[in-house]
Order: sequence, then C-alpha cells, then structure tokens
Amino acid sequence: MNSLLKSLAPLALLATAAGAQAADFPIKDKPIALVVPFAAGGPTDRVARDLAEAMRKALGGATSVVVENAAGGPGGLIGANKVAKATPDGHTLLVHHIAMGVFPSLVRNLPFKVETDFEYLGMINDVPMTLIGKPTLPADNYKELMTWVQANKGKINLANAGMASASHLCGMLWQSAVGIDMTTVPYKGTAPAMTDLIGGQVDLMCDQTTNTTSQIEGKKVKAYGVTTAKRLSTPALKDVPTLQESGMKGFEVTIFHGLYAPKGTPPDAQKKLNDALKTALKDPEFIKKQEGLGAVVVTDKRMEMGEHKKFVAAEIAKWGPVIKAAGVYAD
Repeated sequence: MNSLLKSLAPLALLATAAGAQAADFPIKDKPIALVVPFAAGGPTDRVARDLAEAMRKALGGATSVVVENAAGGPGGLIGANKVAKATPDGHTLLVHHIAMGVFPSLVRNLPFKVETDFEYLGMINDVPMTLIGKPTLPADNYKELMTWVQANKGKINLANAGMASASHLCGMLWQSAVGIDMTTVPYKGTAPAMTDLIGGQVDLMCDQTTNTTSQIEGKKVKAYGVTTAKRLSTPALKDVPTLQESGMKGFEVTIFHGLYAPKGTPPDAQKKLNDALKTALKDPEFIKKQEGLGAVVVTDKRMEMGEHKKFVAAEIAKWGPVIKAAGVYAD
C-alpha cells in the first residue's frame, strides 16, 4: 500500500499544480499574447488590436493583452502553428479568420489539426468583402467593369494577400462566378497588395471592408460591389451596391474572425477567456471601431465555445469542394 501511495504522489502533485495554474489565470505580470498570423497593418491585425484593448478592460486590468505578429505560410500557417504548439496556459492565443475553415482542404502537409489541436474560445466578428479596382480603371460601376473585363481577357491582374488569404478566396470565387481566368498576383500581406492596387500595378482585388473602407472613402480605389446580401450601413459603403444587385445572384462571401487557444488549455482559463471575450464584444468602443470598418460584431450563439467549433466545422465542409474544384493546393 505504501509503495502504491508513493507512486501516486507525483500524479497528485501534478494535478494540484495544474489546478492552481488554472485557478490563478491570468498569471500576474505575464501578458496575454494575441497572435496574428499576418503582418501588422492588415485587416486581421486591426481586429486584434481593437480586441486586445477591449479584452484588457474585460479582464479588469489583471494583465496586459498584446498583439504579436507572426506572418508567413499559406493562410497565416506559421502563426497558427505557433499557437497550436504553444504552452497551453491561456497566455498565447490566436486571432484568425476564414483560413481556419480552409486549411484542411488547402494545405496538403498541415502541421496541426484544426478540429482537434485548438480550443475554440468564441467568434469575434463577420466581415463583408468588397470588390475594388485601381483608381485609373476605366469603369465606374459593375456593369462597366464587366464590359472592361470581357474586352481585356488574358490581360487582367487580380491581387490577393497570399495563398488562403480572405482576398485569395474571394477572388477565386469571383473568377469562377464570372467564368473568366485572370492572372492571380499573390502578395505577402494585404498592405503591399493594396499599395500596388492604388499605384496601378495590379487591376483588381476582393478584400475585407476592414482594409478597404478607408481607401474607398479616400477615393484611392474604385468600389464595384460588396459581397453581402444587403447593402452595408457604414457611411463610406452605404452607396456601394451588392454584387447580387449587379446580377451575381447568390454571390455572398463573409469572412469571420475567431479566438483560439492551444489544445489542453485549462477549462478554467478557457471560461475566463470566453467570459472576457463576450464582455469585449459588448464594449461600445470596440463595436464602434468595428462598425467603422464595416465589420459586424458577433452577438449570437457563436460567442459560445461549442457553437464556434460547430461553425468552423461547417465552414470546413463548405470550402472543401470549392477548393477541390479549383485545384488550388499548398504544400
């Protein structure tokens, strides 16, 4: 009996330590890092920086919440993998978008499993997309754009922020819908793609409102349509028609952002983070900032951890056939 008790003692100590760690979350003087798998200045980065401040307040100032950019790989693979392999103590989190729904079908040698290597902490927002063009494009509306596209087959450059980025996925769907192949120009992030679009080095891009709203408002690019079923209420976008209005029936693309932790993060820490997230999503300042970017803050059941996971599973099922049909893969 004594030998059995001795053999169980280390396990008891480990369990006690794990329980104490969970109960003490967040650890004093240890920042919570929101890892953004893209370069600073992009749409996901902007969402994360707004969220960091709102979550810091929601946690009562118990610790700082900082944004850490870890760009690289298709769809932000490097940053996502960094979080999947991080110590599961609740202090390293991932803010990511629709790429979580396409990784399994897009990346052949995925170093993690989206469904099982993360804890799902809740969704943040839904972000519409906008089809935009360089300022010198000789088309002022979608009808004129399609006339120009038809007349310039084989000459059109369609920019995106890189493989599996939101702009890549939206552009791929739009090309398929109009039935015209274009030269896809991938960049290492949204910022350089937007710079070249404004400068006229590329012709078109389909990107998130979080990145395009200010450029449209400043007339630095031309807006041809939003990807929602109804027009947006954002002042800078309220006069931009939907692509469905312009004849693309059923064309609707919305990008989501969610919050994730490494698998094995203590349940107590998960709950505290989910509670902080839900409080942050009700923060008037956070809502105002997101609405100003054309994003819609989540208010439905997808704020809950289980519902967030169900939603991503449905996205994985939806995007698989699309990517397979397009024949686009990354190693």
